[in-house]
Parts: sequence; C-alpha cells; structure tokens
Amino acid sequence: MQLGFFGLDSQYAQLTKLKAPLEELNRIIDWNLFAELLAKTTTSRGKVQRGANPLIG
Repeated sequence: MQLGFFGLDSQYAQLTKLKAPLEELNRIIDWNLFAELLAKTTTSRGKVQRGANPLIG
C-alpha cells in the first residue's frame, strides 16, 4: 500500500474502521514498559569491528 501525502489520515481512519490488529495492540500495550530494556540492548559498548576491513584485499 502506497500512501500519498494527503491520504495518511484517511488510511489511519480506514485501519481504525477495520480494527487493525496492530492498532489494537498499540491500544492495549504500554510500550514504555520496554524503554529501559531497549535502551540497554541498544547502548554502544565502544568501537566494535563489524566485518572485514574493506582496504585489505
């Protein structure tokens, strides 16, 4: 589904009308409960080498 700039509100209204499962989950779940856990898992632990050095061939 491609959204136009002005069609976003109507798409949200359509999802609400259809009782979209993700919208229902968003209403039920307090996502802030996961904020601390997510902050811990996404915190950088310093410079970590990811993959091979592209200059070594």
